[in-house]
Amino acid sequence: MMKRASWTDYQKQIADDRYYYGRSCIRQNFFPGSEKAFIDILRHDLGRDLLDDPRHSSCTGIGYHSDIVPLETIMTVVARQFSLMNEAGYENFVTSCITSFGVYTEVLATWAEFPETEERTRENLLKATGREFRKPASLAHTSDVMFHFRDRIAAQARRRLVNVATGEPLRVVEHIGCHYAKIFPKSGIGGSEFPYVLAGMVEAWGGECVDYPERRHCCGFGFRNYLVQANRGYSIANSHKKLESMAPYKPDFIVANCPGCAMFLDKWQYAIAEMEGTTYGENGHGIPVLTYEEMAGLVLGYDPWALGMQMHQVDVEPLLDKMGVEYDPAAKYLGRNGKYIGKPASAVVNCGTTDTVYDIRE
Repeated sequence: MMKRASWTDYQKQIADDRYYYGRSCIRQNFFPGSEKAFIDILRHDLGRDLLDDPRHSSCTGIGYHSDIVPLETIMTVVARQFSLMNEAGYENFVTSCITSFGVYTEVLATWAEFPETEERTRENLLKATGREFRKPASLAHTSDVMFHFRDRIAAQARRRLVNVATGEPLRVVEHIGCHYAKIFPKSGIGGSEFPYVLAGMVEAWGGECVDYPERRHCCGFGFRNYLVQANRGYSIANSHKKLESMAPYKPDFIVANCPGCAMFLDKWQYAIAEMEGTTYGENGHGIPVLTYEEMAGLVLGYDPWALGMQMHQVDVEPLLDKMGVEYDPAAKYLGRNGKYIGKPASAVVNCGTTDTVYDIRE
Protein backbone atom coordinates (compact mmCIF):
# COMPACT_ATOMS: atom_id res chain seq x y z
CA MET A 1 0.00 0.00 0.00
CA MET A 2 2.85 2.39 0.84
CA LYS A 3 4.55 1.61 -2.47
CA ARG A 4 1.35 2.26 -4.41
CA ALA A 5 0.79 5.59 -2.65
CA SER A 6 4.36 6.65 -3.40
CA TRP A 7 3.94 5.87 -7.10
CA THR A 8 0.78 7.99 -7.17
CA ASP A 9 2.82 10.99 -6.04
CA TYR A 10 4.80 10.83 -9.26
CA GLN A 11 1.90 10.89 -11.70
CA LYS A 12 0.61 14.04 -13.33
CA GLN A 13 -2.52 15.27 -15.01
CA ILE A 14 -1.92 15.98 -18.69
CA ALA A 15 -4.41 18.11 -20.56
CA ASP A 16 -6.27 16.30 -23.34
CA ASP A 17 -6.62 19.13 -25.85
CA ARG A 18 -6.10 22.81 -26.73
CA TYR A 19 -2.36 23.24 -26.33
CA TYR A 20 -0.29 26.40 -26.60
CA TYR A 21 2.99 25.15 -28.08
CA GLY A 22 6.35 26.61 -27.05
CA ARG A 23 9.07 25.70 -29.52
CA SER A 24 12.70 25.09 -28.60
CA CYS A 25 15.46 27.38 -29.80
CA ILE A 26 18.04 24.58 -30.11
CA ARG A 27 15.90 21.68 -31.30
CA GLN A 28 15.22 23.51 -34.56
CA ASN A 29 18.96 23.36 -35.21
CA PHE A 30 19.66 19.81 -34.04
CA PHE A 31 16.54 17.94 -35.21
CA PRO A 32 14.36 20.36 -37.20
CA GLY A 33 11.88 17.69 -38.31
CA SER A 34 10.89 16.64 -34.78
CA GLU A 35 8.87 19.71 -33.83
CA LYS A 36 7.09 19.61 -37.19
CA ALA A 37 6.35 15.93 -36.56
CA PHE A 38 4.87 16.70 -33.13
CA ILE A 39 2.55 19.31 -34.64
CA ASP A 40 1.48 16.97 -37.47
CA ILE A 41 0.88 14.02 -35.14
CA LEU A 42 -1.16 16.11 -32.68
CA ARG A 43 -3.23 17.85 -35.33
CA HIS A 44 -3.65 15.24 -38.04
CA ASP A 45 -3.29 11.84 -36.37
CA LEU A 46 -4.83 12.71 -33.01
CA GLY A 47 -7.19 15.53 -34.03
CA ARG A 48 -6.05 17.92 -31.33
CA ASP A 49 -6.11 21.71 -31.24
CA LEU A 50 -2.56 23.04 -30.97
CA LEU A 51 -1.44 26.63 -31.53
CA ASP A 52 2.06 27.10 -32.92
CA ASP A 53 2.44 30.79 -32.12
CA PRO A 54 5.25 32.58 -34.04
CA ARG A 55 5.23 35.44 -31.52
CA HIS A 56 6.70 33.55 -28.60
CA SER A 57 10.43 33.76 -27.93
CA SER A 58 13.20 31.62 -26.51
CA CYS A 59 12.77 31.06 -22.79
CA THR A 60 16.44 32.17 -22.46
CA GLY A 61 17.14 29.02 -20.43
CA ILE A 62 20.62 28.48 -21.87
CA GLY A 63 21.59 32.02 -20.86
CA TYR A 64 20.02 31.55 -17.43
CA HIS A 65 21.80 28.27 -16.69
CA SER A 66 25.05 29.78 -17.96
CA ASP A 67 24.74 32.66 -15.45
CA ILE A 68 24.24 35.25 -18.19
CA VAL A 69 20.51 36.00 -17.87
CA PRO A 70 19.33 37.04 -14.36
CA LEU A 71 16.45 35.29 -12.63
CA GLU A 72 14.19 38.38 -12.73
CA THR A 73 14.75 38.68 -16.48
CA ILE A 74 13.86 35.08 -17.23
CA MET A 75 10.76 35.36 -15.05
CA THR A 76 9.63 38.33 -17.13
CA VAL A 77 10.27 36.42 -20.36
CA VAL A 78 8.24 33.48 -19.05
CA ALA A 79 5.44 35.82 -18.00
CA ARG A 80 5.31 37.22 -21.54
CA GLN A 81 4.93 33.69 -22.93
CA PHE A 82 1.99 33.10 -20.60
CA SER A 83 0.50 36.44 -21.64
CA LEU A 84 0.64 35.41 -25.31
CA MET A 85 -1.07 32.15 -24.42
CA ASN A 86 -3.80 34.02 -22.54
CA GLU A 87 -4.31 36.42 -25.44
CA ALA A 88 -4.74 33.50 -27.84
CA GLY A 89 -7.40 31.92 -25.61
CA TYR A 90 -5.43 28.88 -24.44
CA GLU A 91 -4.53 27.72 -20.92
CA ASN A 92 -2.56 24.48 -21.42
CA PHE A 93 1.11 25.31 -22.00
CA VAL A 94 3.20 22.58 -23.63
CA THR A 95 6.90 23.11 -24.25
CA SER A 96 9.20 21.27 -26.63
CA CYS A 97 12.47 21.75 -24.76
CA ILE A 98 13.48 20.01 -21.55
CA THR A 99 15.38 23.07 -20.36
CA SER A 100 12.34 25.25 -21.01
CA PHE A 101 10.18 22.76 -19.11
CA GLY A 102 12.58 23.01 -16.18
CA VAL A 103 12.59 26.80 -16.39
CA TYR A 104 8.79 27.13 -16.46
CA THR A 105 8.49 24.65 -13.60
CA GLU A 106 11.09 26.52 -11.56
CA VAL A 107 9.46 29.91 -12.18
CA LEU A 108 6.00 28.66 -11.20
CA ALA A 109 7.43 27.00 -8.07
CA THR A 110 9.30 30.18 -7.15
CA TRP A 111 6.19 32.30 -7.53
CA ALA A 112 4.24 29.86 -5.35
CA GLU A 113 6.93 29.83 -2.65
CA PHE A 114 7.77 33.54 -2.81
CA PRO A 115 4.67 35.49 -3.93
CA GLU A 116 6.61 38.75 -3.88
CA THR A 117 8.67 37.53 -6.86
CA GLU A 118 5.48 37.04 -8.86
CA GLU A 119 4.36 40.57 -8.01
CA ARG A 120 7.72 41.99 -9.17
CA THR A 121 7.43 39.98 -12.37
CA ARG A 122 3.98 41.39 -13.02
CA GLU A 123 5.34 44.90 -12.52
CA ASN A 124 8.32 44.23 -14.80
CA LEU A 125 6.16 42.75 -17.56
CA LEU A 126 3.70 45.63 -17.45
CA LYS A 127 6.51 48.18 -17.52
CA ALA A 128 8.39 46.46 -20.35
CA THR A 129 5.51 45.39 -22.60
CA GLY A 130 2.23 46.75 -21.21
CA ARG A 131 1.06 43.17 -20.78
CA GLU A 132 -0.56 41.21 -17.95
CA PHE A 133 -0.76 37.43 -17.56
CA ARG A 134 -2.55 34.48 -15.97
CA LYS A 135 -0.63 31.36 -15.05
CA PRO A 136 -1.37 28.22 -17.10
CA ALA A 137 -3.95 25.72 -15.93
CA SER A 138 -1.47 22.98 -16.86
CA LEU A 139 2.17 22.78 -17.84
CA ALA A 140 3.51 19.74 -19.70
CA HIS A 141 6.48 18.72 -21.78
CA THR A 142 5.76 17.47 -25.28
CA SER A 143 6.96 13.99 -24.28
CA ASP A 144 4.23 14.03 -21.59
CA VAL A 145 1.65 14.68 -24.30
CA MET A 146 3.00 11.90 -26.51
CA PHE A 147 2.97 9.57 -23.51
CA HIS A 148 -0.62 10.63 -22.76
CA PHE A 149 -1.68 9.48 -26.24
CA ARG A 150 0.57 6.41 -26.45
CA ASP A 151 -2.32 3.93 -26.58
CA ARG A 152 -4.14 5.91 -29.28
CA ILE A 153 -0.93 5.98 -31.31
CA ALA A 154 -0.56 2.22 -30.77
CA ALA A 155 -4.10 1.72 -32.08
CA GLN A 156 -3.22 3.67 -35.24
CA ALA A 157 0.23 2.13 -35.68
CA ARG A 158 1.37 1.04 -39.11
CA ARG A 159 4.57 -0.42 -37.68
CA ARG A 160 5.72 -1.58 -34.27
CA LEU A 161 9.05 -1.46 -32.50
CA VAL A 162 9.70 -5.03 -33.56
CA ASN A 163 12.39 -6.67 -35.67
CA VAL A 164 10.40 -7.86 -38.68
CA ALA A 165 12.95 -10.58 -39.46
CA THR A 166 12.85 -12.21 -36.02
CA GLY A 167 9.55 -11.04 -34.54
CA GLU A 168 11.44 -9.98 -31.41
CA PRO A 169 10.88 -6.61 -29.70
CA LEU A 170 13.50 -4.00 -30.49
CA ARG A 171 15.83 -3.34 -27.57
CA VAL A 172 15.63 0.34 -26.68
CA VAL A 173 17.70 2.54 -24.38
CA GLU A 174 15.51 5.36 -23.07
CA HIS A 175 17.36 8.41 -21.78
CA ILE A 176 15.58 11.06 -19.69
CA GLY A 177 16.81 14.66 -19.70
CA CYS A 178 17.98 15.93 -16.31
CA HIS A 179 15.79 19.05 -16.48
CA TYR A 180 12.70 16.87 -16.93
CA ALA A 181 12.82 14.86 -13.73
CA LYS A 182 15.85 15.70 -11.61
CA ILE A 183 15.24 19.36 -10.75
CA PHE A 184 11.60 18.86 -9.69
CA PRO A 185 11.07 15.06 -9.56
CA LYS A 186 7.32 15.26 -9.03
CA SER A 187 6.93 17.22 -12.26
CA GLY A 188 8.04 14.22 -14.33
CA ILE A 189 6.09 11.01 -14.81
CA GLY A 190 7.71 8.47 -12.48
CA GLY A 191 10.07 10.96 -10.87
CA SER A 192 13.86 10.93 -11.21
CA GLU A 193 14.46 7.31 -10.20
CA PHE A 194 11.73 5.55 -12.18
CA PRO A 195 10.75 7.89 -15.04
CA TYR A 196 8.21 6.19 -17.24
CA VAL A 197 7.48 8.82 -19.88
CA LEU A 198 9.66 7.23 -22.60
CA ALA A 199 9.51 3.66 -21.32
CA GLY A 200 5.71 3.86 -21.50
CA MET A 201 5.86 4.78 -25.19
CA VAL A 202 8.42 2.08 -25.98
CA GLU A 203 6.39 -0.64 -24.28
CA ALA A 204 3.07 0.52 -25.77
CA TRP A 205 4.55 0.36 -29.26
CA GLY A 206 6.06 -3.11 -28.93
CA GLY A 207 9.63 -2.45 -27.83
CA GLU A 208 11.62 -3.59 -24.82
CA CYS A 209 13.52 -1.18 -22.56
CA VAL A 210 17.14 -2.03 -21.87
CA ASP A 211 18.30 -1.69 -18.28
CA TYR A 212 22.02 -1.12 -17.82
CA PRO A 213 24.27 0.27 -15.05
CA GLU A 214 24.47 3.90 -16.25
CA ARG A 215 20.83 4.19 -17.34
CA ARG A 216 20.23 7.32 -15.22
CA HIS A 217 23.66 8.89 -15.77
CA CYS A 218 23.67 12.39 -17.28
CA CYS A 219 24.60 12.61 -20.97
CA GLY A 220 27.14 15.28 -20.03
CA PHE A 221 25.64 18.26 -21.89
CA GLY A 222 25.61 20.68 -18.95
CA PHE A 223 25.69 24.18 -20.45
CA ARG A 224 28.94 25.18 -18.78
CA ASN A 225 30.49 21.92 -19.95
CA TYR A 226 29.82 22.54 -23.61
CA LEU A 227 29.69 26.31 -24.01
CA VAL A 228 33.20 26.62 -22.59
CA GLN A 229 35.46 24.81 -25.04
CA ALA A 230 37.96 23.83 -22.36
CA ASN A 231 35.22 21.91 -20.51
CA ARG A 232 34.05 19.76 -23.43
CA GLY A 233 36.19 16.83 -22.37
CA TYR A 234 33.95 16.49 -19.32
CA SER A 235 30.89 16.45 -21.58
CA ILE A 236 32.15 13.73 -23.91
CA ALA A 237 33.44 11.70 -20.94
CA ASN A 238 29.89 11.42 -19.60
CA SER A 239 28.46 10.24 -22.92
CA HIS A 240 31.42 7.87 -23.29
CA LYS A 241 30.64 6.34 -19.88
CA LYS A 242 27.00 5.77 -20.87
CA LEU A 243 27.83 4.32 -24.29
CA GLU A 244 30.44 1.95 -22.85
CA SER A 245 27.91 0.80 -20.26
CA MET A 246 25.03 0.18 -22.69
CA ALA A 247 27.00 -1.40 -25.55
CA PRO A 248 27.21 -4.95 -24.08
CA TYR A 249 23.39 -5.05 -23.96
CA LYS A 250 23.22 -4.52 -27.74
CA PRO A 251 20.46 -1.92 -27.97
CA ASP A 252 18.85 -1.35 -31.36
CA PHE A 253 18.48 2.37 -30.73
CA ILE A 254 18.48 5.12 -28.12
CA VAL A 255 15.54 7.47 -27.57
CA ALA A 256 15.78 10.70 -25.56
CA ASN A 257 13.33 13.43 -24.58
CA CYS A 258 15.91 16.24 -24.32
CA PRO A 259 17.29 17.98 -27.42
CA GLY A 260 20.75 18.25 -25.91
CA CYS A 261 20.82 14.61 -24.80
CA ALA A 262 19.74 13.32 -28.22
CA MET A 263 22.29 15.53 -29.96
CA PHE A 264 25.21 14.61 -27.72
CA LEU A 265 24.53 10.87 -27.56
CA ASP A 266 24.37 10.95 -31.37
CA LYS A 267 27.23 13.28 -32.26
CA TRP A 268 29.65 12.26 -29.53
CA GLN A 269 29.59 8.80 -31.13
CA TYR A 270 31.13 10.43 -34.20
CA ALA A 271 33.75 12.15 -32.05
CA ILE A 272 34.60 8.96 -30.13
CA ALA A 273 34.92 7.05 -33.41
CA GLU A 274 37.35 9.67 -34.69
CA MET A 275 39.29 9.82 -31.41
CA GLU A 276 39.44 6.14 -30.44
CA GLY A 277 38.25 4.13 -33.45
CA THR A 278 35.41 2.78 -31.31
CA THR A 279 31.84 2.24 -32.49
CA TYR A 280 29.05 0.91 -30.28
CA GLY A 281 26.48 -0.62 -32.64
CA GLU A 282 26.53 -3.61 -34.95
CA ASN A 283 29.02 -4.16 -37.77
CA GLY A 284 31.03 -1.04 -37.04
CA HIS A 285 28.01 1.25 -36.96
CA GLY A 286 27.00 3.55 -34.16
CA ILE A 287 23.77 3.12 -32.17
CA PRO A 288 21.02 5.22 -33.81
CA VAL A 289 19.63 7.97 -31.55
CA LEU A 290 16.00 9.06 -32.00
CA THR A 291 13.78 11.74 -30.60
CA TYR A 292 10.45 10.47 -29.27
CA GLU A 293 8.63 12.31 -32.10
CA GLU A 294 10.74 10.41 -34.64
CA MET A 295 9.98 7.16 -32.84
CA ALA A 296 6.25 7.94 -32.87
CA GLY A 297 6.44 9.04 -36.50
CA LEU A 298 8.00 5.76 -37.59
CA VAL A 299 5.32 3.84 -35.70
CA LEU A 300 2.62 5.90 -37.44
CA GLY A 301 4.14 5.33 -40.88
CA TYR A 302 5.83 8.67 -41.56
CA ASP A 303 8.65 8.82 -44.11
CA PRO A 304 11.97 8.92 -42.20
CA TRP A 305 13.37 11.73 -44.36
CA ALA A 306 10.21 13.80 -43.80
CA LEU A 307 10.93 13.31 -40.09
CA GLY A 308 14.40 14.79 -40.64
CA MET A 309 16.30 11.64 -39.72
CA GLN A 310 18.98 12.40 -42.31
CA MET A 311 20.19 15.06 -39.84
CA HIS A 312 21.53 12.39 -37.50
CA GLN A 313 25.24 11.74 -37.24
CA VAL A 314 24.75 8.00 -36.79
CA ASP A 315 22.87 6.64 -39.79
CA VAL A 316 19.41 5.25 -39.07
CA GLU A 317 19.12 2.85 -42.02
CA PRO A 318 20.02 -0.29 -39.99
CA LEU A 319 17.13 0.49 -37.65
CA LEU A 320 14.75 1.25 -40.52
CA ASP A 321 15.63 -2.08 -42.10
CA LYS A 322 14.95 -3.94 -38.85
CA MET A 323 11.53 -2.30 -38.58
CA GLY A 324 10.70 -2.94 -42.23
CA VAL A 325 10.43 0.76 -43.00
CA GLU A 326 10.31 1.54 -46.70
CA TYR A 327 12.50 4.48 -47.70
CA ASP A 328 14.16 5.92 -50.77
CA PRO A 329 17.96 6.04 -50.30
CA ALA A 330 18.24 8.55 -53.15
CA ALA A 331 15.88 10.97 -51.38
CA LYS A 332 17.86 11.13 -48.17
CA TYR A 333 19.70 14.34 -48.99
CA LEU A 334 17.03 16.08 -51.04
CA GLY A 335 15.30 19.19 -49.75
CA ARG A 336 11.59 19.86 -49.97
CA ASN A 337 12.03 21.24 -53.48
CA GLY A 338 13.94 18.13 -54.56
CA LYS A 339 17.26 19.98 -54.62
CA TYR A 340 20.34 18.15 -53.33
CA ILE A 341 21.30 19.67 -49.97
CA GLY A 342 24.69 17.97 -49.63
CA LYS A 343 25.95 14.95 -47.74
CA PRO A 344 27.89 15.29 -44.47
CA ALA A 345 31.51 14.24 -44.45
CA SER A 346 32.11 10.69 -43.25
CA ALA A 347 34.11 9.58 -40.24
CA VAL A 348 36.31 6.67 -41.30
CA VAL A 349 37.54 4.69 -38.32
CA ASN A 350 39.48 1.51 -37.69
CA CYS A 351 37.60 -0.48 -35.08
CA GLY A 352 40.81 -2.09 -33.85
CA THR A 353 39.66 -5.72 -33.55
CA THR A 354 40.21 -6.47 -37.26
CA ASP A 355 41.92 -4.90 -40.24
CA THR A 356 38.55 -3.72 -41.55
CA VAL A 357 38.05 0.01 -41.96
CA TYR A 358 34.48 1.08 -41.32
CA ASP A 359 32.65 4.17 -42.39
CA ILE A 360 30.11 4.91 -39.67
CA ARG A 361 28.11 7.06 -42.09
CA GLU A 362 27.49 4.21 -44.53
